[in-house]
Amino acid sequence: MFGGIVKISGKIAALIIASGLVLASCQGGVDGVFGSKGKKPIPQHLLKKIEAKGMTPRSPVLLRIFKEENVLELWKATDTGRYALLHEYEICKWSGKLGPKFKEGDRQAPEGFYTVSPAQMNPNSGYHLSFNIGYPNVYDRSHGRTGSHLMVHGACSSAGCYSMTDEYVEEIYTLARESFAGGQRKFQVQAYPFRMTPENLVKHVDHPHFEFWKMLKEGNDHFLVNQAPPKVDVCEQRYVFNRIANDEKKFKAKAECPASVTSRRLALAFNEKQRDDQKEFDAILKKQLGSPFVPEEKKPKTLNASILAVPTIGQIVAVAPPKPEIRNASASEESNTSGNSAKSAVVNAGGSSDPFTVEARASGLVSQSDQQNATEPVKSIPIPTPRQPQS
Repeated sequence: MFGGIVKISGKIAALIIASGLVLASCQGGVDGVFGSKGKKPIPQHLLKKIEAKGMTPRSPVLLRIFKEENVLELWKATDTGRYALLHEYEICKWSGKLGPKFKEGDRQAPEGFYTVSPAQMNPNSGYHLSFNIGYPNVYDRSHGRTGSHLMVHGACSSAGCYSMTDEYVEEIYTLARESFAGGQRKFQVQAYPFRMTPENLVKHVDHPHFEFWKMLKEGNDHFLVNQAPPKVDVCEQRYVFNRIANDEKKFKAKAECPASVTSRRLALAFNEKQRDDQKEFDAILKKQLGSPFVPEEKKPKTLNASILAVPTIGQIVAVAPPKPEIRNASASEESNTSGNSAKSAVVNAGGSSDPFTVEARASGLVSQSDQQNATEPVKSIPIPTPRQPQS
């Protein structure tokens, strides 16, 4: 046994390797078998697009995944600090059905907001190349959800992961690798059941995960109106976006949301998008319910529904507008508004201790070079705070 030579047939060896791949599923693959495949340069066709869109090869990246459309979008920061879509990739396979992952072994691909650091990248994966998206995150753990080693990987085979062709995962992996080399400490992965449009939400209005998807839409809308990765926290067992807690308080997953601030410009743009989407949603739902061309069994059972964000107890007040949304708060005051007691702030530009800047840098999602300073003071607006149950 020791010092000797163990001979096995090629057929048996192939069976052993194949069985290892099957057993490994999405639990990290069979590492170290094929050597490093993560050192290829960015392809020329992407370099041309990067230059044309005002990006650099090493500017920060962000991924957006849409299950129903089988699409993975790769976004990169431009020279304005905002992000733009660089390329869309077809997802070869994803596991399970629409909806979040709940437990280890349910073979369900996660939905939610995740971050990837260099330590989660695997250049030696048995699935060509892979990176762990970071499930379960704080939100998942607060709901007792379990699972591990949920990946984006190659090999076009999935048992709980998002699987790409080897060619596509090479490009995604390479762009992520270069963003780390450029100083990005981690990048955001937004995983959705479908594109969060009013039309799609009407289509799924009766789904048991509708309330969860409304919450994901909040993060989606924050990203779309600001074109930058939203700051993601969890309190009251739900996601909250682009908030800075007052008085150096912390967001705790199972605790009441603390009073917090957000950008005035972002709040106004977000609320406008929410109102426009609700109006379109209502019109589509009404049309579906009254249409003689839609079979009764396919008509929505829900007659009235809201896709507006569900406010939490933590009160939001506005601060000076960032670009991306990162600003300097220098003064605050409390005021009362009719119908609710809300904290509001008067914010001036300037100062190096801006909480948005500090937290954005700490998150690693936005590099220091992406941040711009405000040039004028902006008064805040209070946002109503009634809370509805979140399933």
